[in-house]
Amino acid sequence: MAAGPGVRTVAGGGRSIALASAIEREVAAGAKAIISFGVAGALTPALGPGSLIVASAVVCTAGSYPVHAEWTSALLRRLPNAISAELAGSDTVVADPIGKARLHAQSGAIAVDMESHIAASIAAEHGLPFAALRAIADPLARTVPPAAAIALRAEGGIDMLAVLRSLAHTPRQFPLLLRIAFDARKALGALARGRRLLGDRLGYADFDELLLHVI
Repeated sequence: MAAGPGVRTVAGGGRSIALASAIEREVAAGAKAIISFGVAGALTPALGPGSLIVASAVVCTAGSYPVHAEWTSALLRRLPNAISAELAGSDTVVADPIGKARLHAQSGAIAVDMESHIAASIAAEHGLPFAALRAIADPLARTVPPAAAIALRAEGGIDMLAVLRSLAHTPRQFPLLLRIAFDARKALGALARGRRLLGDRLGYADFDELLLHVI
């Protein structure tokens, strides 16, 4: 979805060490800016599936990482329905409403994902412009079932065998999985529309530099 002229992509898959290594390789190969692009979980009840968040900062246990002000402003201009707010980064899946509400109270962030803090930390280390665009895939009230939490492969695809094994072990999670799939479809649709609005290089203004996109 994010691929295009001047954009190199790597997939997170919820694996922080592998993601960090992949980003570092791209930086070594010449990437000059990093954007985190993908889905997130809502930490407040106001956000429904498909809501777009442009990060004003990324917060995690290591601290707070800034975003590139001009790039972030450009994203917001091109995405008039997007919300500017802090994103939380987590190394583990925040699966239930209680955990989401607790993270909101601790961090002040309105959404959480498992990749943005990794990308933001590497951007900060190398002094590279950083931005983040995320779409809500699971609202605050939605519990993420185990089958969904283990669904992603390292390269970003869906591990159907892992999902089926989880369903065979705990069949009662099937209705929750269907609702998560429906919500995720809304999130991906919002991301696709946003991608079209951003155009080449995902809204990055310096056309002479290579853009790295991270999901």
